[in-house]
Amino acid sequence: MRKISPVGLELIKKYEGLRLKSYLCPAGINTIGYGTIIYPNGKPVNPGDTLKSEAEATLLLVDTLHQYEYVVNKNLSNLNQWQFDSLVSFAYNIGVSAFEKSTLLMLAKINKNDPRLINEFLRWKYASGKILAGLTARRTEEANLYFMKTV
Repeated sequence: MRKISPVGLELIKKYEGLRLKSYLCPAGINTIGYGTIIYPNGKPVNPGDTLKSEAEATLLLVDTLHQYEYVVNKNLSNLNQWQFDSLVSFAYNIGVSAFEKSTLLMLAKINKNDPRLINEFLRWKYASGKILAGLTARRTEEANLYFMKTV
């Protein structure tokens, strides 16, 4: 099973940001570390939860990413590392269910090099009905990473 690379991990960290104390994300969900909303044991993040260090937050992120790596691997084969990393970042941010129902995934299954995928990434720039600059930047970077030509 393919795993996220350090490049993909850093992309997620960059856009999720590090918070050692739980907070409400723009969508109103309790979040901690690098965007974790549910711990690997299935428990949701609660108000007042804390992490001790950046290293602990990174370990939590890596543990949490297994399910997103799995869903990308399950749905698409023969991706290069950049494509895989960008899709894991995308799925991590929107959730497994939304990823599996997305037009982006549907198009990628038909043709992983379809140029329309760029626009499909960019459709996912809303939180609570509002366009967010951070999501727009993230989707642009994910799309650019997806279409890099070398591994």
